[in-house]
Amino acid sequence: MHDETPLIALVAIGLAFAFVCGFIAIRLKSSPIIGYLVAGIIMGPYTPGFSGDAHLAQELAEIGVILLMFGVGMHFSVADLWAMRTVSVPGAIAQIIVATALGSCVFHLWGWSWSAGLVFGLALSTASTVVMLRALESCNALDSADGKITIGWTIVEDVVMVLALVLLPAFFGQNSGDAEAHAGGASVWISFGIALGKVALFIALMLLFGTRLFPWVLKWVDRTGSSELFTLAVVTMAMGVAYGASELFGCSFALGAFFAGVVVNQSDLHHRAAHTLLPLQHSFGTLFFVAIGMLFDPMILAREPWKVLMVVAIIVIGKSLASFGIVLLLRKPLSMALLVSAALAQIGEFSFILAALGVSLGVLSRDAESLIIAGALISILLNPLGFQVIRRMGLIKPTAS
Repeated sequence: MHDETPLIALVAIGLAFAFVCGFIAIRLKSSPIIGYLVAGIIMGPYTPGFSGDAHLAQELAEIGVILLMFGVGMHFSVADLWAMRTVSVPGAIAQIIVATALGSCVFHLWGWSWSAGLVFGLALSTASTVVMLRALESCNALDSADGKITIGWTIVEDVVMVLALVLLPAFFGQNSGDAEAHAGGASVWISFGIALGKVALFIALMLLFGTRLFPWVLKWVDRTGSSELFTLAVVTMAMGVAYGASELFGCSFALGAFFAGVVVNQSDLHHRAAHTLLPLQHSFGTLFFVAIGMLFDPMILAREPWKVLMVVAIIVIGKSLASFGIVLLLRKPLSMALLVSAALAQIGEFSFILAALGVSLGVLSRDAESLIIAGALISILLNPLGFQVIRRMGLIKPTAS
């Protein structure tokens, strides 16, 4: 029966498994995220029983990312974004370089090419925004100064990954020996410049015009007295801007939704908008973790245990130490360094996109993609432990400074 209604089956069974597994995880004094991931593994194609549609699961997960990032944007003002530039921009770029270099070197030592190592390293360098937000929320640090720096850090990572997704096909798509390939160097940088210009244009349009249009629309809808219409307006802004940013400007859904939330923050009704979206954020955010679990092949742990361990070490230890040192080099407090390093000690949605792109370009093998997914799952499972440690040290600041 579920073959005829795959979407309904996926949502119904996915949420049911997530509820049961999440409840068990909480009873075991663990994060419910672990339960959601286990639910995804149960529903995946690598375990017996019900197998959900992985493609549909990924689309539902994208909705969760959009709604969550829209909500995060509503906690930011334009002034907040500008204030973060001295830490988030140089910090994120430096951390991506270090993590990419670590991943590339290890991958090359395993006998694969440097080009494959570059894609592999990039996939290990970017953290999951959804996981990071859930972790900050769990320790009441979402609205703190350190929490906002951490969120800004991942926003910069998203921008860099958007540019990488444009640059990599232009670069690796020129492996043939024809005459056009030899003149390809200029086109790579042209593509890169166009991608960067599109992102900058989108951000400028949102900050110049969106900050005037969106608050006016919400105020006009609020005057109708219809709570249903208000909810519809908020969801339309989140989904519409995210989709438009992707189609027209080549941005990620997450980046588009974030800046939509930033401009809604200029409205006096942004608190009501945030409260309206909360149930949808939780529901679709749960499906995001279920979708990750569905991608995981448990047999990779038996086939390549030492490689999996090395990948996890790069993500959890290498990235954490790099970001910790970078924040201290920028002369920022120890509490911020610990929070950033804990938040970035995992990988997620952009890692999967980069891995899939690498496979489609013939740069990465399926085994490399499986290692990235294994690293993501295990690092997400371990991520709450880092937050528990710094929470017990009393170094998380729960209120904005």
